[in-house]
Amino acid sequence: MPTIKILAPGDQNALEAFLLPRLDSSIFLLNNSRASGLVDTGQRYTGAYAAAVENGSIIGVVAHFWNGNLLCQAPLELLEPLWQRAVKASGRAVGGVVGPAQQVAAIRAGLGMPTDRVQMDESEGLFSLALGELVAPEPLRAGAVHGRRMESRDLDLLAQWRTAYNVEALGAADTPDLRQRCRADMERSLREGTTWVLEADERLVASTSFNARIAEAVQVGGVWTPPALRRRGYARAAVAASLLDARADGVEKAVLFTGQDHIAAQKAYRALGFQLIGDYRLLLFKE
Repeated sequence: MPTIKILAPGDQNALEAFLLPRLDSSIFLLNNSRASGLVDTGQRYTGAYAAAVENGSIIGVVAHFWNGNLLCQAPLELLEPLWQRAVKASGRAVGGVVGPAQQVAAIRAGLGMPTDRVQMDESEGLFSLALGELVAPEPLRAGAVHGRRMESRDLDLLAQWRTAYNVEALGAADTPDLRQRCRADMERSLREGTTWVLEADERLVASTSFNARIAEAVQVGGVWTPPALRRRGYARAAVAASLLDARADGVEKAVLFTGQDHIAAQKAYRALGFQLIGDYRLLLFKE
């Protein structure tokens, strides 16, 4: 067996050497480690990184983050010692598992979490796009709709939309605590500049965010159109607007994942140029 160790600040280069060739399914690990380093303080983006090391190189990693989620990128046979070491190092309860579908399935089996504790368990298609090949929708190119970064005047509405997104897409319960957390999420997104809105006829009709953003790539998430405004191409135009800005900033790739049953969303993403490259899985437990 390779050596299992908890990573420290001096291991950042070795971690990058392992993750960058697997960027499409490792962008959260790259984003978080670059944002806050490899010291687990319990603050946002930090976590305990357990790595398998063989002949001086990392060959697998599982990290347990501040929010309780395990993120994985490792051979199946190494997952159990890795996630157990990460959880032991963090001292936190497991709130979910996110990563390549087979790896998440293996960790879930090892956790033995009762079914009634599961809030969401969905295998999703993992899509990738070289931003040089982005196909912007005609209404956006023609100026019939307009995309822009979120502004402070949008905060109240987007906090409501983020709550609705969490309830519909992630199976969360609509509680005062959820609404408070969603507002805090949108306040942070406003500060970080990671949410875009689409305007049509002088009103907001859709929004989209980057859940991860590194120099090489962005991860699209939180795409939302109110039910009454769906099937008009608004979400596709909002995502395109955000990716055009990312491309202008020098980013070369975008990734996203969406449910295998979300046919309309898949068609919209394919129309932008995204290609299916694998399977991803999102497993969340109830608090």
